[in-house]
Amino acid sequence: MSCKEIGAPLIKLSGIKRSGGYVNFIDVNSETTESCESGFTRDYDTSQSLTSPFCTQCMLVQAVSVLVSLTIREYACEERRRMRSGFSLLFIAILHQISTVCHKCQATLCRRLFRAWCFQTIILVLILKWMLASFERSDLAPTSVLGQRENPLLDTSGLPRFAHISAVDVLPGITKAATELERRLQHFEHTLEATKNTLRTWASVDEPLEILRRPFSYSWRVVSHLESVKSSPELRTAVQQAQPILLDISSKLEQSVSIYNAFKDLRLNKKLDGTQHRIIESNLYIMKNSGVDLEAEKRHRFNEINQLLANLTARFRNNVLDTTSGFSIVLTDKSSVEGLPEMSRQLLASAAVSGTGESPDPENGPWKVGLDLPSYEPVMVYSSNRKLREQLYRARAGRACSGQHDNIAVIEEIRNLRQEKAEILGYKNYAEFSLSANMAKNVSAVWGMLDSLHNKSYPVALKEVAFLTDFASRSGHQGQLEKWDTAYWTQKHMKTLFSISDEEFRPYFPLERVLAGLFNLSSDLFGIKIRPADGAAEVWDEAVRFFNVYNEKEIHIASFFLDPYSRPKEKQTGAWMDNFLSRSSLLHQLPVAFVICNQIPPIGSTPSLMSFYEVSTLFHEFGHTLQHMLSTVPYNGASGINNIEWDAVEFPSQFMSNWVYDRRTIAAISRHYQTGEPLPQAMLEKKIKARYYMKGIDMLTQLHLAALDLTLHSSTDPLEIIKKKVSKFTVTKRMKGDCFPSTFLHIFGGDSYAAGYYSYKWAEVLAQDAFGAFEEVGLQNKEKIRKVGRRFRDTVLSLGGGTSPLEVFRMFRGRNPSYTALLKSYGLA
Repeated sequence: MSCKEIGAPLIKLSGIKRSGGYVNFIDVNSETTESCESGFTRDYDTSQSLTSPFCTQCMLVQAVSVLVSLTIREYACEERRRMRSGFSLLFIAILHQISTVCHKCQATLCRRLFRAWCFQTIILVLILKWMLASFERSDLAPTSVLGQRENPLLDTSGLPRFAHISAVDVLPGITKAATELERRLQHFEHTLEATKNTLRTWASVDEPLEILRRPFSYSWRVVSHLESVKSSPELRTAVQQAQPILLDISSKLEQSVSIYNAFKDLRLNKKLDGTQHRIIESNLYIMKNSGVDLEAEKRHRFNEINQLLANLTARFRNNVLDTTSGFSIVLTDKSSVEGLPEMSRQLLASAAVSGTGESPDPENGPWKVGLDLPSYEPVMVYSSNRKLREQLYRARAGRACSGQHDNIAVIEEIRNLRQEKAEILGYKNYAEFSLSANMAKNVSAVWGMLDSLHNKSYPVALKEVAFLTDFASRSGHQGQLEKWDTAYWTQKHMKTLFSISDEEFRPYFPLERVLAGLFNLSSDLFGIKIRPADGAAEVWDEAVRFFNVYNEKEIHIASFFLDPYSRPKEKQTGAWMDNFLSRSSLLHQLPVAFVICNQIPPIGSTPSLMSFYEVSTLFHEFGHTLQHMLSTVPYNGASGINNIEWDAVEFPSQFMSNWVYDRRTIAAISRHYQTGEPLPQAMLEKKIKARYYMKGIDMLTQLHLAALDLTLHSSTDPLEIIKKKVSKFTVTKRMKGDCFPSTFLHIFGGDSYAAGYYSYKWAEVLAQDAFGAFEEVGLQNKEKIRKVGRRFRDTVLSLGGGTSPLEVFRMFRGRNPSYTALLKSYGLA
């Protein structure tokens, strides 16, 4: 191709100086230049022209190259202001060099020049695409380039990006995740139908299902978790809007006939191991009880009920949170806080001035008390102001049962819908439905346990109430002992009998010391090491801690978050463990758990100091966490607490609670937060003696809750009649205005414990019997304890839902469980 020279100007360019043989825009020969933040200069003088004797082709090549350079420069100058770092300057310089061409026109070089320019252009496009992709993965992405930022809720590549997730991410994130899951589900169903005449294998049925479920499950678990620990009106609204999406996609998964039939075929495969067969049977059970076999009309109503129940249980939770956080009393009279421990006065004084900028005055007030336990309980236990105690008790007992927060009406709706759901599936009632997959199997078996334990504990509880009433009368109490008097006089009675009170233990249980002792105990028993990894993961609150867990070979095997402190306005009450990620060899996924407590936070320079009960609660929740983290089952569907019969889930947690009465353990977890001295031996011995104090009432209280739950879900009688039916499990009359179960979150804030609250006692039989194995070898015999601990790890904690709980117990104990150890632990043997 020949090159033709032209002598007239082709285009006018501003701010360009030809330097050597290459077009350059670093030097500008103009009097009207202006600086931009990128360090480049630009001007708008159009008086300078490029004149050249270039041929037409070279002129075109150069013109396009110059325009590309200008475009890049304009982008750099405009976008540089929006970028939070200067890393783009390097890319701009590279692009500038790439987009230059030689302007010396020689006909013999035209072809080579054109080829070089094409090659440079291709590189330019690739680099631009790479830059845009990098922007999309970062927070630096300009809105004008991407349109919108990436939704952090959809980033499932590692741990959740809690610091970046907000309520506005929930609906679009869950919508997108559900859409993608539905697309993949349809493809999977098509594949199953196309291959239905071939032999079903684990790799062709369960593994693809585990892969396609994972992204949506990950995102929804994050949302559900944040709703529990970081609630806000905006988040509640977003969750409520996203709830139908969850139920819709869940129904499509659990009611997939193609997947259901594939699992039925897979159960015939004789090459699978026992854990795989348990997972298959569990999937078939879940799908059958999710309506996969129902005809269209019944299935439609079934799905409608699930949606209504999801809305109602969410409303129930929110009503409890709102009525708990919405009540408070400001105290100005010193007599109201007389007798309260110093830490409690500090907490109430801090609450009184919160948000005002004023300094708290624990000695002179004011003090603000609410209905959350860290605030409420010290007043009920230590305040001599009986009218104040009554006011607080009535307020707490009357939560969520009137006006816009009326949970009594919600309870009746939930009961009716659960009953209808059970009948659609062919069960007599919801209790029968709930128990069908548990160890107990049927309602009569549960009543057998409850009645047996009632007969043992009721006479003891009657005597305990009589002793307490007599003590209160002799100590100056006049009239009947009311509900708001019980905690106050129980504390005084305990002080008289054992010369201790629970509050005396707080200074010896700073959180950090308790954690160190708990981790050392776990290391001694189960051969693991737990190390802080704060900063390695984003958290939802600055007080949240993060830890990694390692085995004896120093291999990282699990992680967990710890959220220890109460936040009444945004965090649900109580304590729990949630299994966020479960072990999966297919997904190369390690277990990750959330451990949630609600204890008093640090106040000023005073660290968080724990009551004996709070220490026991932490050990309890960590028992759940250990089972989740130490599972060796390689399949997500049976790893950790997954696929364990629900009435055995509390086995490891209640087992761990026993260690707070072990002398060696107490010595390891206690140190006075100021002096560093260990808990005095005399105090410990008194606490051990007081272990059985009021245990009859404790047992009866739990039996009453279990009986109430079971009756609510096996009878259609009105709530008031049911309360009378189970009154035999109480030794005191119910107070007028007591709205319980309007705050019974276990069974009406979700469905996990519905008709399953008895599980605490059922699993406690296993837990106490298992702890007996350690007592039999001597709790002070470190070597033998370690050996039994390894056996407990390799059976109870390791086998997860891959083996039936009864078989796991037999593997550890060598026999069936017995009630004897449970009765002994309550002093009822």
